[in-house]
Amino acid sequence: MFSSANRQGRRVFLAKPLAVVAGLALALSACGAPQSAPPGQEGTAGGGGGGASGETVTIGIGGQTLLTYLPTTLAQELGYYEEEGVKVDLQDLQGGSKALTAMIGGSTHVTSGYYEHTIQMQAKKQPVKAFVNMNLSSGLALVVAEKNKDSIKSVADLKGKNVGVTSPGSSTDMFVKYLLSKNGMKLDDAAVSAIGAGSSAVAAVEQGQVDAAVMLEPDVTVLAKRLGTEPTIIQDVRTPEGLKEVFGTDAWPSSSLYATSGWLEKNPESAKKLASAIKKTLQFIADHSGEEIAAEMPEAFAGGDPEQYAKVIEEMKVALSKDGAFTEEGVQAVLETQRVANPEVGDAEIKLEETYTNEFVK
Repeated sequence: MFSSANRQGRRVFLAKPLAVVAGLALALSACGAPQSAPPGQEGTAGGGGGGASGETVTIGIGGQTLLTYLPTTLAQELGYYEEEGVKVDLQDLQGGSKALTAMIGGSTHVTSGYYEHTIQMQAKKQPVKAFVNMNLSSGLALVVAEKNKDSIKSVADLKGKNVGVTSPGSSTDMFVKYLLSKNGMKLDDAAVSAIGAGSSAVAAVEQGQVDAAVMLEPDVTVLAKRLGTEPTIIQDVRTPEGLKEVFGTDAWPSSSLYATSGWLEKNPESAKKLASAIKKTLQFIADHSGEEIAAEMPEAFAGGDPEQYAKVIEEMKVALSKDGAFTEEGVQAVLETQRVANPEVGDAEIKLEETYTNEFVK
């Protein structure tokens, strides 16, 4: 077990307001990625600074309590960013598309979000590049609300239903669209509603505010505890077996750190330090038990049940990257998913080598 003294002098920002420019949310397209940086924002946080001369690097997280992003917070709790010589401010933005929008708008420098967003942005002619990979699976589960457990037994049964996602355009939304398309349905055969992550997502499903929802851990486990029974799950990629069944691959890079190519060019040392901190964190996770890892995380993340939290962490370790690197097979699998689920990617020319780099994790 590790002492909480390790966390002295470090803070986690769970819901710190962002100075997002007025109307920034309107920059989201139908699939959730910003069309372009708002006027006057080019060259601000998203384009440069944030790391030079000891400046703080602001990282927007697409749902900080979700275990898929655990390494980003754990690196701070363990003091690894500090050890690498980079100051970090973590901002919880409750959805991948929201975190991406904040970065493009200049409110953050780096995003802890899903790799697929770099592909979406290239289709919009905006260079964004992932530079350290944390997860080999998206960790998603399509969960059915209890009120519909007898009527929704397959993806086909989602037609005309309302499916909860963290936010429109996020990876949870893309998962819904991918499943619909793969099952011969139209992308709008099911409506999506933003339910965020954490307690809001659990409440939405538990109270039947949505018919089904794409959820991540620990939310799925928390929901099961509140229901007193295992929820109905019709698609599940939380395990390597499930990933293979749904996507036909052993690696599907998801949670990562990414930034605009401009920021990376201006701040290579900061990017290297961030990548090194995450690599050290991934090694720490591999070498320690779920209980030991949970003890290092903010107490609030356990939702009042540290034993359950530790158990879920232990179970998700198998899907984490061991070295922070991207593989050609993995990025190709994500591209294929995007071509099916995202009309804006579709048949667009995508140069995958410009959407990720392993140079900072070597």
